[in-house]
Amino acid sequence: MASSSAAAAPPRRSVFDAAYIRSEFAAAGISAHFIPLIWKHVLQNPRCGDLDGVPSLPKAAYALLRLKFRPTTSTLTAAADSKDRTTTKLLIRLQNGESVEAVVMRYDTRLGKYDGKPRSGGLRSTLCVSSQVGCKMGCRFCATGTMGFKSNLSSGEIVEQLVHASRYSQIRNVVFMGMGEPMNNYNALVEAIQVFTGSPFQLSPKRITVSTVGIIHAINKFNDDLPNVNLAVSLHAPDQDIRCQIMPAARAFPLAKLMNALYKQTIFIEYIMLDGVNDQEQHAHQLGKLLETFKAVVNLIPFNPIGSSSNFKTSTDQNVKKFQKVLRGIYKIRTTVRQEMGQDIAGACGQLVVSLPDERSAGGATLLSDIEDLRI
Repeated sequence: MASSSAAAAPPRRSVFDAAYIRSEFAAAGISAHFIPLIWKHVLQNPRCGDLDGVPSLPKAAYALLRLKFRPTTSTLTAAADSKDRTTTKLLIRLQNGESVEAVVMRYDTRLGKYDGKPRSGGLRSTLCVSSQVGCKMGCRFCATGTMGFKSNLSSGEIVEQLVHASRYSQIRNVVFMGMGEPMNNYNALVEAIQVFTGSPFQLSPKRITVSTVGIIHAINKFNDDLPNVNLAVSLHAPDQDIRCQIMPAARAFPLAKLMNALYKQTIFIEYIMLDGVNDQEQHAHQLGKLLETFKAVVNLIPFNPIGSSSNFKTSTDQNVKKFQKVLRGIYKIRTTVRQEMGQDIAGACGQLVVSLPDERSAGGATLLSDIEDLRI
C-alpha cells in the first residue's frame, strides 16, 4: 500500500505552455528545437491521446513528455453554428473544470474596400479567443462581466483554443476579444502570442489584435513586448463620466492618462453604441475632438442583447449613421460599423457567458468582409 503521506503527482501540463516545456527540456538537456515539431504533431492530430507518435524525438524527450505533459489539457465539449454558417461558437472545458468560449468567424475579404477600391483576397477566418474565465472589469453591457472573475488561463490554454478551432476552419486572424481582460493576464497573453507567431502556427503579428479596456501599465510595455501586434481599446465613451457609468473599472484608468499612454501608438478604438447613453451627435463631436490628433480607426459596435440583466438598448441605424458621418466628415477619422455575427448563438460581441444552444444550426452561408482586415 502506498504511504498516505506520499504527495500526489502534479497534473500534467499542456504541451503548449511554452515557458514550462522549454524549462523542462533545458533541465533535461534536450534541445528546444524539438518543441515546434511536437506542436506541429498535435496541431495535425488534434485528437491524439498521447505524444508517443511525435516523430524523431530523443528517447529522453518521450519519457519527459509522458511524465509531465499532455497534448492538450482542454476539451472541446460542444460547438454551435449560426444559421448563416458564418460563425461557430466553441465551448471548451479546461483542466480545472471551468469552461470558456471561443468563436470562429468566416469572412470574404473581397467584399470589403480599401481607399474606395475593391480589395483582393478571398475566404478568411478569424478566431476570437478568451484569456480568462469570467472578467473583473464588470462592464455593464457585457455578458461576461456578469460572471465575475474566476481564473486566468495559462498560455497553453489560450493556444489550445486555436488548436481546437483549426478543426473547423483555417485560421488567419486571431482577436483577443473573448472572455476576460487580456492585459490582466499579461504574461500568458505575451507567451501565447509568441507561440502563435512562431512555428508551426506562423500567424502574422499584424493579424493579431488585443482588446483592452485600458490597463495603462500593460499598454506602456505592449509595443516593446509584442511589436506589430494590433491594439484595440474598448473606449465606449467620449468622456470619463460616461465611461465610469458603463465601465466601472474605468475609475482606475482616467481617460486623460489612458490617452497619454496611447499617444505614440496606432490604435483601433472600439465604441459600443448604446441608445441615449453615448450615441448622440454631441458624443460624436466629443469623440472626434478626443481622437483628432491620433492615428486611429474607430469601430462602432451595435449593442448585442444580453438578456434581462441589462437595461441598455441598441442604437437606431439612423443614430449610428449620423455618428459615423460626424467622425468621418468633420474629423476625418476612419470609422467603420461592425457587422455583427453569431447573435443567434450568443456569439457576438459582449455575449460570451459560457452557454451554447443544444443543436448545431444549418443554413446557407452569407460571407462577410473581415473587420479584422482593417489597416491603419
